[in-house]
Amino acid sequence: MPASGSPAPDPPCVAVYRRRVKASLERIFENVLDWEHLPWLHERSFCGITLEEEGPWGWRACVQLPPRERPQQIGLELRLDRAARCYHARTLWGPGTGTDIRTTLTELGPRETEICVEFTVPGTPPADAERVGAAFRALYRRLWDEDEAMMQVRQDFLDGRREGVLRPGGAWPPLELGPVEQLRASLPRVVEAHGHRFRVLELQGELLAHTLVCPHRGGPLGEGRIEGHRVLCPWHGYRFDLRSGEGPPGQRCRLPVPARIEVDPATRVARLELGR
Repeated sequence: MPASGSPAPDPPCVAVYRRRVKASLERIFENVLDWEHLPWLHERSFCGITLEEEGPWGWRACVQLPPRERPQQIGLELRLDRAARCYHARTLWGPGTGTDIRTTLTELGPRETEICVEFTVPGTPPADAERVGAAFRALYRRLWDEDEAMMQVRQDFLDGRREGVLRPGGAWPPLELGPVEQLRASLPRVVEAHGHRFRVLELQGELLAHTLVCPHRGGPLGEGRIEGHRVLCPWHGYRFDLRSGEGPPGQRCRLPVPARIEVDPATRVARLELGR
C-alpha cells in the first residue's frame, strides 16, 4: 500500500506489440474510426457493437465479446490524436475496466507504417503479467493481420488497381452464359461482363447474380454469405437484395446496377442482363 497522501503507482504495462504494416497513415486512421467493421471483419474477437457517440475525435460504444453463447459487454472508447499519431482504446466499464491500449504510429513510407501497441491493465498481479500480455499480443497480431489485408484491398480499390463499382448509365448488352441446364450444373460461378465480375448462383430454383465489389467501401462482396435473397459483405455486414439491389435500411448505398439472369424460352440459353 502506498503511504498516505502519496500517489498511487502507475498501472502495469503488461506487454508491447510492434510490427510494420503495409498501409498508409490515411488508411490506418480511416480504419481506426471505422467502428462498424469490428463484429464482421473481426468476428472471432467481437460479437456485436452498439454505437453511443462518434466524431473526428473517435467513438464510444457498447461492445460484445465472446463467447457468443454468453457474450460479455464492455464500454469501449477509441480516442484518436492525429497530431501525435496515436490513439487510445480504453475500457470504460465491464470486465477489464481501466484497461488502456495505446497505439503509436510511425510513417515509414507512403504505404508502410510502424505500429507500437502498449497494453496497460490495472490490477494485474505481477505473477499474471506475462500470461495477460501474451494473450493481448496474440489478439492484436490477429486483429492487425485482418486489418492489414482489408486496408490493402481498400487502397487498391481507391488507386484503381482493383475492379471498381459498376456505375449506372452505361449501355449494357447481355452476356450469353450458355444452355441453362449446363449453367445450373456449374453454379456457383464467376463470370466477367463489361470489365466487371459477377457471381451467378441459384437460390430455391431462381437464378441470380451480383457484382463482386461492395458499393460501400469496395469490400469483397464475392466472399459474402448469402442470407435468403441477400448477400452480406464480410467487411461491415451490409446486406444487399439480389433482386432489387437495395442496401441496408437507413443507408444510401445500394447495388447501383442490379444484375439478373434471363432465359430465352425458345433456345433455353441463359443471359446475364444489367440494369432495369
